[in-house]
Amino acid sequence: MKLKRKLIAATAVASLLSVGAQADEITVATVNNADMIVMQKLAPQWEKATGNTINWVVLEENVLRQRTTQDIATKGGSFDIIFIGAYEAPIWGANGWLTSLNDFGDDAEYDVNDIFQLVRNGLSAKDNLYAVPLYSETSFTFYRTDVFKAAGVEAPTEQITYTEFRDIVSKVHDPDNGVYGTCQRGKAGWGENMAFIGPLANAFGARWFDMNWNPQLDSPEWNAAVTYYVDLMNKYGPPGASANGHNENRALFKDGKCATWVDATSAANDVRNPKTSTVADKTDFFKAPKQATAKGTGWFWSWALAIPATSKKVDAAKDFLKWGTSKKYFEMVGETEGWVAVPSGTRQSVHEDPRLLEAAPFAATIKDAILSVDPADPSLLPVPYTGVQFVAIPEFQGIGNYVGQQISAALVGQQSVETALANSQKFAVREMTKAGYIK
Repeated sequence: MKLKRKLIAATAVASLLSVGAQADEITVATVNNADMIVMQKLAPQWEKATGNTINWVVLEENVLRQRTTQDIATKGGSFDIIFIGAYEAPIWGANGWLTSLNDFGDDAEYDVNDIFQLVRNGLSAKDNLYAVPLYSETSFTFYRTDVFKAAGVEAPTEQITYTEFRDIVSKVHDPDNGVYGTCQRGKAGWGENMAFIGPLANAFGARWFDMNWNPQLDSPEWNAAVTYYVDLMNKYGPPGASANGHNENRALFKDGKCATWVDATSAANDVRNPKTSTVADKTDFFKAPKQATAKGTGWFWSWALAIPATSKKVDAAKDFLKWGTSKKYFEMVGETEGWVAVPSGTRQSVHEDPRLLEAAPFAATIKDAILSVDPADPSLLPVPYTGVQFVAIPEFQGIGNYVGQQISAALVGQQSVETALANSQKFAVREMTKAGYIK
């Protein structure tokens, strides 16, 4: 009997040592958005189940993009998992910088085909899936129902123009009572202010490049769009708007400081969550405005997890990706954080779940809005690129950041809109010539 107990004890110790030897610490670079914060909160469950641990590197959106881009392009190997989007995934994947996730298709429980095809396509290149989504989004208009009612403003039931939107904003602007007519992104960056200004420019009939890849940033359409933006924000936006990106505006809106906000559908879960928002029962939505066209007025984006090709811990990283984007994970979020907090725009089964539809009846609107976006047809005039709020070429990151900086400078009055766009055009021509797109 004693011998048997000793054998059992020895086996247990050996088992523990084996788990310890196989356990990995993976480093995850992530943005500081609400859905990612929830993932960090729940991740200890994966750590406990696997014996692995996570070193979280949590960064502001612009900094995350700078760090991950530099690391992956130089093969630095600092991260095992990175949060990237529909811009980076296909470009980096095609460059051989990411690990293919095609084997996820062999896992019936994970069910990769449950992910919306538009989303899978946006995270793929050359028939390879390079990232799996936590959430996907388009853009629409958040508005305060109580503020509209007090101002005697009827909420639109159809897509309105930006001219009509400005008229509404002027009526609900009430800075004396701490409510600004509109909160839009002003922080410079291709994924910050340009995520709003790009679709705004599309609405005004602008495009980044003509069919021969000649930049079009000094066109009358771009001038009209950016002039509208600067005027709107200076008259009806909050103070210091040039420092506000998505997270800052989300916080302002949830705190009751904004009457309108055109931004990501994914924020609806947070804004309508009474645990996190003071205006949860006073917020509703309508389509992002149009102007000369409705094409490209709602963006398409997906925040997703990917594994750099330099990772030495691919098995553990893949296991975490499967855990963090699985059907079971979304159910876990619903059960622990409330179904209104479940990430949106990713899986068909999630959007059909009665628990989600009861807690977040707007989820059907979000799904329909996302699936209506056509990144291959983003503008009034023909273009040689795909992408709504970005252009799916490697050079866009640098160009988009520069244009964002120029427009931010115009927003604070450091230069005119004309100068901002002239500088942007000159920079874009130089970069596209250097890259060989134009002679």
